[in-house]
Amino acid sequence: MSAPAPVALDATCAEDCLHPDAVARAQAAQPPAACVEEASALLKAVADPTRLRLLTALSTGELCVHDLALVAGISESATSHQLRLLRDHRLVTAHRDGRTVFYRLADQHVTLLLTNAIEHARERPGLR
Repeated sequence: MSAPAPVALDATCAEDCLHPDAVARAQAAQPPAACVEEASALLKAVADPTRLRLLTALSTGELCVHDLALVAGISESATSHQLRLLRDHRLVTAHRDGRTVFYRLADQHVTLLLTNAIEHARERPGLR
């Protein structure tokens, strides 16, 4: 049995159509504009490869700036800069132990976001 032929997707409908129930459901599901802006900024923060490496490293547990710099392959100064941005977006938290600052993921939402993003990327052939 052969697979069905792929459907050519176009950017528009073939004819003018309106599905009022579907449109109403989609409109009702829209979060407030401020929430959309915040979520968009959060996803932009995660979208940077260096920051994603830092977040993935932190998914294994707490790490200090020096250790994170080694994992990410960047300077401690660059690491601190990236961590500040991640803190501003509430993706990581920090605590000081003497002269050392340790970072960790802010909460389970961040862990889930990372897990889902990495798993989704691994679905592409050759990325396992």
